[in-house]
This record gives sequence, structure tokens and C-alpha cells, in this order.
Amino acid sequence: MVQPLALARRAAWRRYGTTDGERLIPEETAVAFTYNGGTYAVMMATPQDLDEFALGFGLTEGVISSPEEIQCLDIVESDIGIELRMWLDEPHAEALRKRRRYLAGPTGCGLCGIESLTEAVRPPPRVQDGQLFTPAEIMRALDSLGPHQELRRQTRAVHAAAFWEPSAGLLALREDVGRQNALDKLGGALVQAGILAQAGMIVVTSRLSVEMVQKAAVIGVPVLIAVSAPTALAVRTADMAGITLIAIARGDGFEIFSHRQRISKETVFYVA
Repeated sequence: MVQPLALARRAAWRRYGTTDGERLIPEETAVAFTYNGGTYAVMMATPQDLDEFALGFGLTEGVISSPEEIQCLDIVESDIGIELRMWLDEPHAEALRKRRRYLAGPTGCGLCGIESLTEAVRPPPRVQDGQLFTPAEIMRALDSLGPHQELRRQTRAVHAAAFWEPSAGLLALREDVGRQNALDKLGGALVQAGILAQAGMIVVTSRLSVEMVQKAAVIGVPVLIAVSAPTALAVRTADMAGITLIAIARGDGFEIFSHRQRISKETVFYVA
């Protein structure tokens, strides 16, 4: 199996001069999603957690509605990439054949296998109300990512998506060169582990585009947090989905863009 990290020779320039050396960088490879022998999408991704990627991508893109619809999954490596070969039961396979497109996407492409603008801005499912969260819990969720971002620590070149729950802390974190890939992998991990997304929050280390909100809505998480800013369409979509959208989350605080009723108004003393 292709390894997620590679060692690259490089020259480093500093004020005091130039030095030769090596640096770990993230691997990026073509990953093809095939269903019943036909290619649905080709993504550029980090080659790890591929079974979770297959499940999470299928769910968040609407190819499947439950893991049971995948009869089998084979991960096949070749010289030019990796195929995630899946076989669906016939009713779902026929439905997919009606919408399949052959697409080679850039890293983290979020608009795969669609046929119209209507599908691109499809109404998201509405998430359950969920529970209240305090500002201190949001800050603790943010703080929990750093120690577990192993690929980022080694490369400084990947995104992360993590699930945090107040009573248990950080339950899952996945990394990838593509921000949507990381979220798909996380969604697959939650389903495989039987973790209910309604009880916690998802934190991502990227900006929030509409595709990220659509995927979070399918996963069913009530609170989505990002360290960067959201797009206007992402805010409108989160409002429709009933998701509390928190962005520009840094060490000194955060900003709430939708459904602020889930965040406690009381001031909580917080120490990092």
C-alpha cells in the first residue's frame, strides 16, 4: 500500500544561508471510486483510511444511504493510483447508473457525479436539535486537535476533521490533503464505530464551503466549527440544515454564524 508520507530532498534558505536536507511531505495519489464496474469519481487524496473514505464519501455524496448497501469493497492498488471497487445491490446500482458521470477532480473536489446545478446546491437534510454546548467546550474541542494531527506535525500540509463530544473528548480525527476528503473519512469512521454525531461537534482546520456543510448535515452533526471563515452560501445552507456554524475559531475566541441557540450564553472561565 502507498504510504501517506514521503521523504523529499530540499534546500532551505534562511537569513544566515542555505542548507541542504530532507523534509517529510504528504503523499497524494489518485483514488477512483467505482461502483459495479463503473467509475463515479476520481479524487486526489492521502492514501490512508481508505475504507472509511469509501464509506464516508458514499454517504455524504448520496450514492448510498447506509453501509449495508455496499455488498463488498476491494481496495486495488496500481502504478497510477488506487481503486476503491464497490458493489451495490441491484436497486441502488440501477439508480446510480442513471446519474453516473466520469470525472477526474482536483484535490478535495466536492461536486462529483452530479448532473445539474440543482444537485450542486441540493437542500441539506435537517439535523436534530442536539444539546447545549458552552464556549469552554468549544475551546477545549479546538485545543484537542493539535496533539493528534500527526501528518500535519510532520508535513504542515494537510487538513484535519475531528469529532469531539463533551463527556468523552476527542473521539476521532482524520487527516488528508483534501479538506473534504478528511471530512468524508471522519464520517466513515463515525459510522463504522457506531458513534452518534448528534451528541458532539465536528471541528475542521479549513475554511467552510457549502460542500462541507452539506456533508456535515448528512453526517448529522449539530455543530460545525472551523478555524477559517465560511462562505455566504455555507452560512445559508447551515441555517437551512439547522446546523450551528462556528468559524474563525482561534485561541482568543470564535464567531457564531447560525443557530446560536445551541451555545450557552453564560460566561465560562476558560484556561487553555
